[in-house]
Amino acid sequence: MPKFCMEGNQFKNWRLLVFISFLVFAISCKHSEKGVSEAQPPVTLQAEEAQSLAVTIRNGVSAEVDTDLVLALWASDSLLADPVALDMDNYGRAFVTQTNRRRTSEFDIRNHADWELASISFTDVEDRRKFLRKTLTPETCEEMGKPLDLNGDSIQDWHDLLVESEQAYRIEDKDQDGYADFSQLVATGFNEEVTDIAGAVLYTDENLFLGVAPDMWKLKDSNGDGIMDEKESISHGFQVHIGFGGHNLSGLIMGPDGRLYWGIGDIGFHGVDQTGKEWSYPNEGVIVRCNPDGSDFEVFAHGLRNTHEFVFDAYGNIISVDNDGDHPGESERMVYIVNGSDAGWRINWQFGKYNDPENNDYKVWMDEEMYKPRFEGQAAFIVPCIRNYVNGPTGMLYNPGTVLGREWLDYFFVVEFNGNPARSGIHAFKLKPDGAGFAFDRDKKILSGVLATGLDAGADGALYCTDWIDGWAKKGYGRIWKLDVKDATMARERAETQSLLAADFKSKTDTELVDLLGHLDMRVRQKSQFALVDRKAVKVLTDASQAGRTQMTRIHALWGLAQLVRQEVVQWKVLLDHLYDPDAEIRAQAAKMIGDVRYTDAGQSLVPLLKDTSARVQFFATEALGRITYVPAVDAIIDLLERNNDEDAYLRHAGSLALARIGNIEPVIGLKDNSSRALRIAAVITLRKLRSPALAGFLADQDEFIVTETARAINDDLSVEPALPALGEMLAQSTFKNEALIRRAINANLRVGTKPAMQLLIDYARNTANPKELRLEALAALGTWIRPSVVDRVDGRYRGVVERDPAPVRQTAGENLPSLLMDSDADIRMQTLRTLAKLGVETSLSAVTTVLENDGNDEVRSTALTALVALNTSQAQSEIKKILKHERPEVRVTALRTLKDVAIDPKEISVSLNDILTNGTSDEKQAALGALVNLPQEEIVDQLDLMLRELLAGNVEGPLQLDLLEVAGENDDPEIQSRIKEFRQLHADRGEVANFWECLEGGDTRAGRRVLVNNSAAQCLKCHAISGYGGVAGPPLDAVGSRRSREFILESLIEPSAHLAPGYGVVTVVLNAGNAVSGILQSEDDEKLVIRNSDEQNIEVSKDEIKERINAMSSMPAMGDILKKREIRDLIAFLMTLRGEEN
Repeated sequence: MPKFCMEGNQFKNWRLLVFISFLVFAISCKHSEKGVSEAQPPVTLQAEEAQSLAVTIRNGVSAEVDTDLVLALWASDSLLADPVALDMDNYGRAFVTQTNRRRTSEFDIRNHADWELASISFTDVEDRRKFLRKTLTPETCEEMGKPLDLNGDSIQDWHDLLVESEQAYRIEDKDQDGYADFSQLVATGFNEEVTDIAGAVLYTDENLFLGVAPDMWKLKDSNGDGIMDEKESISHGFQVHIGFGGHNLSGLIMGPDGRLYWGIGDIGFHGVDQTGKEWSYPNEGVIVRCNPDGSDFEVFAHGLRNTHEFVFDAYGNIISVDNDGDHPGESERMVYIVNGSDAGWRINWQFGKYNDPENNDYKVWMDEEMYKPRFEGQAAFIVPCIRNYVNGPTGMLYNPGTVLGREWLDYFFVVEFNGNPARSGIHAFKLKPDGAGFAFDRDKKILSGVLATGLDAGADGALYCTDWIDGWAKKGYGRIWKLDVKDATMARERAETQSLLAADFKSKTDTELVDLLGHLDMRVRQKSQFALVDRKAVKVLTDASQAGRTQMTRIHALWGLAQLVRQEVVQWKVLLDHLYDPDAEIRAQAAKMIGDVRYTDAGQSLVPLLKDTSARVQFFATEALGRITYVPAVDAIIDLLERNNDEDAYLRHAGSLALARIGNIEPVIGLKDNSSRALRIAAVITLRKLRSPALAGFLADQDEFIVTETARAINDDLSVEPALPALGEMLAQSTFKNEALIRRAINANLRVGTKPAMQLLIDYARNTANPKELRLEALAALGTWIRPSVVDRVDGRYRGVVERDPAPVRQTAGENLPSLLMDSDADIRMQTLRTLAKLGVETSLSAVTTVLENDGNDEVRSTALTALVALNTSQAQSEIKKILKHERPEVRVTALRTLKDVAIDPKEISVSLNDILTNGTSDEKQAALGALVNLPQEEIVDQLDLMLRELLAGNVEGPLQLDLLEVAGENDDPEIQSRIKEFRQLHADRGEVANFWECLEGGDTRAGRRVLVNNSAAQCLKCHAISGYGGVAGPPLDAVGSRRSREFILESLIEPSAHLAPGYGVVTVVLNAGNAVSGILQSEDDEKLVIRNSDEQNIEVSKDEIKERINAMSSMPAMGDILKKREIRDLIAFLMTLRGEEN
């Protein structure tokens, strides 16, 4: 590997300093791709060079740090690149994963909307492999317009996905001067067509565990050269779907039970463990665990979206912050993750149905508010979050005890990654007990200005984080920062911990190890616990678990004993006596461990704990009874659920899950008529987990919440198909009308597909007492009867292709729907027209024609014309000719837009088109230009040439320019193409913006709003907000239309780095005097800039003093690569309506 691209540590050119200050200069080398066993020379820096780089880069980074902390660079860009995950081992070495495949060899579904329905149908990794091989052919790759010839064979296809490899590096500070000076590639060779990015890393017991979906890898250095030359997959089947990028394997951590834990985002998991058991969670994120050899595998929790990292606190509780779904108004969720929990998220709530014209835009997650902390009426099957929290959580850490200082004890630390260092950083928070779970206590932001990814504690007691630098794409460089206290309040304890972590515990006596079970730092406690387990020290651990020892000593002893029970070294009874301990936490831990090792004979001893004074003890005792499937406990669990009265969501979860695991279904079904509302709710949750047809009986409940929860259980996920008819019949009742219930009843009838189900939809739509939006949905669902969407109309789950005989629905619709064309509501009339047209109900032609000729609403008449075209082209011809002369321009526009679907002699309409192009409104002219495409192209050359010459002369109004250039672009005439090139040359000095200059005017504001809110590729509201609705990574858009010109907005969309919003980006200015100022732009006017520098000082710089200005690369992607020109035009039109009033 070549050395860092500078000679020594001398910066001979101020531009280099500018680039480093800007976080955009790649001061790293290119890493060659080699196999695992092929040694690559390490990078070694001299001490002076490492220190000089660190100081220079730190001075160029404008970071805000907590007043008690100090930030320093530990590893510079010359040692690592594009870092994702970080693990600091017991010797102070950093193991870092580097991604080479991101966005070039792995895909983000937001850039491939046409793949969505295919991706959502996948059920395992092999489905994805087959899709990629079938889809990425030379022809399709050329159509995608992106270079992909990575293997140099001059062919772009799926074989190019076999080149780029994920990698892992070991980085060290060899001379212990506080600056890393050594980097060694230790693992590579992860490059199948289905390989994701390397998102998880852990070094322990001389094994390197590396999470690179679809596998969790175990690697070993067999010859002592520091390079991992042996690898095996201990678990396979991760990343089922092509989904959002960054939802990879992550969070790899050693649990207090001696098992590996890790997670995968909502791209899902479907795999088989070593016993042959199949685990299938293809549409949701999961946390899994297993022994280091892959045995004893299980899915620990599910329904997560993308936790990235999660941590254990001192008592073995798993805490994380789960990423949100990037929906406007949504927030990330702080979660307490317990065994068997369902957090509620599904990937089918992200994409698939929302780009399907045969479906709707109902979003279960948002419309039913599952992302919020618990509230009355929230879905009961989920375990709700503690609270909503910071954006883009990635790295996470719990203070093990001696990190930073005393004031930081019991704090959790989480990275906020927003793609923009100015809006990212690290937060610290605390929790407090609340029933069987936790409540939020306090928090503070301790660092901003660094775009961190991984986060870990060093053996020295400092915090370390990897730095992505800026944006979302890989860039070939990266860093590691060190965050530490200014005043060492725990210097002695930290030094002791560092020494113990590096020590060989094999030489310590049992007594010494027992003493260390109570150490202040949980890393030392766990190391001691594992050492005693390795010795199979049953008596030592048993004695250490008894009263008289510290609580931490006893808990780690219990955990160690449970490990030995799982290894069959000792019998289960060793844990039993602790169920009666006076310390509630000891009782809770004993119950948890008994369930964990499935001590089946402990049931009778666990049952009394369901009435314990501690909700936490009740929770783990209930969990244990479920895990040991103790049938005699059913009545006691039901009694617990009744006493809980649905108040503690964790006890509700534990009880419902325990009943489902025990599987004695009759007592659960019997709760249908119980007077306790809480028990009926718990019964529905239990039956949902069992997918029991008995759920149908709960639809008769008199409580609307219970009926709605039952509807969710029957319809959603894999569904309970035998209960669908009963759910569909809920449309006939009028007592309950809430949207979540009725939408599922509508959907159930569509799925059942019988004539009675069809009639239920029609009757519901015709009943004016029903909510309008749901009447519309019933009509829309009926319109898809012949060929329904392949994904569910409610939860978006893939249901497969269904095709039905059209005759029955055409007859029934023809008999029942025309009366709705006289409904008082225009929206109902329009949806009825669409449904009749989609079903091909030709018997309704007369009624449709009547609407076209007599309805007083222009939009309804336009819809009627579109329906008429779909039903009867010949009759539509005469109507279009008449409507082209209609007095209302809105109606004429529809006629123009339907020309493409009707065979009309061009000569019959050319006069009308010319008249409209001369005298019509802008909307009409746009539609008329679009209609020209349907005319013989050789006949419109002269007309196009004339209009293009007028365009070049500046005489074509702005709203028509894109439409004109689009129709001209379809014409092959050389003169026409020459005129288009001339137009581009007029604006050539505008750079890339020149290619979009015609998008300035003429957009549809309503369509633009849809782009802003709903476009899954652009994701505008992920970073920007309107009236507080959206993200914070970018500036709010509330008054952008009054503050900025169309030209400014266009340039910001096409070249996002051209302009910086104050507070949202880094700027460097070189002054006439020769010095430079760099930092976060705070404000700017015509005369000066205010820049916040690395010392957190605001520096005012007069523009007259500036010789050169460089804006940092924006984290916002260029919209020209994502949106179509019409979408950009529409978006600009909408943004210009945002004037600062209530939007």
